[in-house]
Amino acid sequence: MNTGFDVYRLTDEHDLLRKTVRDLALDVIAPRAAEIDLTGEYPQDVHDALKAADMLAIHVPEEYGGAGADKIAHCILVEEVARVCASSSLIPMGNKLGTTGLILSGSDELKARYLPAVARGEATFSYALSEREAGSDAASMKTRAVRDGDGFVLNGTKAWITGAGVSTHYTLMAVTDPTRGANGISAFVVHADDAGFSVGQKERKLGIHGSPTREIYVEDCRIPADRMIGEEGTGFKTALKTLDHTRLGIGAQAVGIAQGALDHALAYVKERRQFDQRIADFQGVQFMLADMGMRIEAARQLVYVAAAAAERGEPNLTFRSSAAKCFASDTAMAVTTDAVQLLGGAGYTMDFPLERMMRDAKITQIYEGTNQIQRMVMARALLK
Repeated sequence: MNTGFDVYRLTDEHDLLRKTVRDLALDVIAPRAAEIDLTGEYPQDVHDALKAADMLAIHVPEEYGGAGADKIAHCILVEEVARVCASSSLIPMGNKLGTTGLILSGSDELKARYLPAVARGEATFSYALSEREAGSDAASMKTRAVRDGDGFVLNGTKAWITGAGVSTHYTLMAVTDPTRGANGISAFVVHADDAGFSVGQKERKLGIHGSPTREIYVEDCRIPADRMIGEEGTGFKTALKTLDHTRLGIGAQAVGIAQGALDHALAYVKERRQFDQRIADFQGVQFMLADMGMRIEAARQLVYVAAAAAERGEPNLTFRSSAAKCFASDTAMAVTTDAVQLLGGAGYTMDFPLERMMRDAKITQIYEGTNQIQRMVMARALLK
């Protein structure tokens, strides 16, 4: 009988994963987080630590040498890393984003060609959909892929590419038939060492400084036709299916950032004294803390329930993933803002991580679809 409730249960394996990732995050990543933010350099040491712990690509199926971790497990991984360093959480997040289209739509041969190296940490993928004039309206992209014998020649520019310049491979969407609109877009695997491929300068950003964001360029970049992901003309569908799954990671990242901010705020208000008592003893502060904790837990449950639904292959994933991403990212922005407020002047300084977390939280409301787009997506799903 369908009771209307979607149930998930965290297993002992999930709990062990959380402990393992949390220990790694506290021991290796947290001490580096402020420096990563300050220098804006890619944290190769964190990358190497995640690789050594087999956490760069836990989502890769077992048949390709991966751990075959479920979607809740990946959310736990991202959440726990983001709790101390949002930039570092984008290492496994970006890798999943870049490879999900391949996993969902690629041929067995194409998956066998690339996924084992991803599972071993020898290859990493980025996702190349957006362009400067094709962000929320991604279907209006101009990058072209023209058939040339047994290959395609790619020309165009992609923007806001997470991990560009670090990743070894890119899942790139390009127009193969400009007369068919969204149905004329195809997906390809592009290698960083392909002739005609290059990357631009790093964007100067408000937050997530340790995660490089660049434009990428394909200029008469010829690739073999067997690097197409799925059938010709299905690239935009693959892109949307990808986002249905990976927006859960944004939700998990947002939950992690918010939880980290609450952790620091709690520690501060229990120690800081004013008017001969702890700040934590003021009812106004307690109400703020209660609301922060309540919103975080609601966001976490929304993300996990959506991840469980995705694991079961339920048909309402588009609504659930958009709702999880939207609610969790709005929560992260609100919670980090309140956390800065609770520390007062100290929260506004770089002596504490709250101002960094507040800056990092903002991007979760923007990438993989702004929250305005998420609300449009949810409304359309409801009105079907």
